[in-house]
Amino acid sequence: HGQATPRSTPLPPAREQQQERRPTHRRGRRTENRSRRGLSGLMAEEKKPHPQPPPSWSALRLDLAGLVLSLLPVYADCACFAAVCPQWRAAARQLQLPPLPLLALPDGTFYSLMATVTLPALSSVRLRPPNASAKSKWAEGGSVESANLYITWMRINEADNLRIMRAYDRIEDFQDMSFYQGKLYAIAKDENLLVVNISQDHSTGDPQVSRIGRVIEGDCPTWYDAVFEDNSSACKKLYLVESRGMLLMVRRTIWCQFPEPGGDGKIMGGQNEFEVFEADFEHSRWVKVSTVGDDQVLFLGRRCSRSMSVSQYGLPGDRIFFLDDDEDNRLDYAYDEEKTSFGVYSMRFRSIGSGDPNISWKRCAEMYLAAWLFPQDR
Repeated sequence: HGQATPRSTPLPPAREQQQERRPTHRRGRRTENRSRRGLSGLMAEEKKPHPQPPPSWSALRLDLAGLVLSLLPVYADCACFAAVCPQWRAAARQLQLPPLPLLALPDGTFYSLMATVTLPALSSVRLRPPNASAKSKWAEGGSVESANLYITWMRINEADNLRIMRAYDRIEDFQDMSFYQGKLYAIAKDENLLVVNISQDHSTGDPQVSRIGRVIEGDCPTWYDAVFEDNSSACKKLYLVESRGMLLMVRRTIWCQFPEPGGDGKIMGGQNEFEVFEADFEHSRWVKVSTVGDDQVLFLGRRCSRSMSVSQYGLPGDRIFFLDDDEDNRLDYAYDEEKTSFGVYSMRFRSIGSGDPNISWKRCAEMYLAAWLFPQDR
């Protein structure tokens, strides 16, 4: 017989199944390890701090907003700050930092003390009521027939009669008026301080003057309006300003030069001097003061006068900013200079300096009504 070819002996079924399961067991172990590493990675990721989104500018703290606003003395910049978002506008209103005033000219030009303010073109600008030039009509017996008075000015003539005039009518005796502690005060040319009590007419509801009383008797120097040997004379202007709870009278002296006798020249205005007095109501007198405050500035003008603190803007105080008030001058004296601006008087050094050299305007009838404007709403 030939030798038989050997054949492979088949494995037992149990061993065959064990051989097939072995690779499957290894793959399961690797998958389990990967799962464990994945879970530990997720747990580590959860333990790491998540990056927070950057804070919004609308959430600016109030104290920081105050620091920013203190560096924005120009009203236009403050208005832009408040226009960013409702939160910044609320912060601006809550902080209530008073902006520096604007200098307004009748031609629509506005100036700021710190920068030029650019406004859109205006079709017209009116700094007086439309019919302010109209006069009050006097009835027999001294009563006033015309109504709708915009601003009430009082004048006491030689017969102690009361005269009521419209806004911007020429005032003979009263130099200025101011509200102080809920009462209306007026300063006369002789520096008498008068309190004006206003009541309401029960039949018409219109305001009326019920009483005028003198609270301080003025002590005006007698040499005003006198002409000296060198043909010079002193003209006077008076202003009432409330400052730090006090009522101040500012006496402004303008030294004028008269033409030579027989000449046809005009009276020319020259150097200005300032004196400040505090109202002493207890003793009914004016008390001269040497300072208005290291952080205070007085803004004087025929339309409006006001005292402001300027320390938050880094500006020096104890000064007076004033306008030439050309409308009030034109019947009394003139100036050599063709252009005008605002001046600055230092109470500390008793000296006058020019305002911003970039701010000036030509003297003419259309430009008489320059005025300080004090923005309120940011």
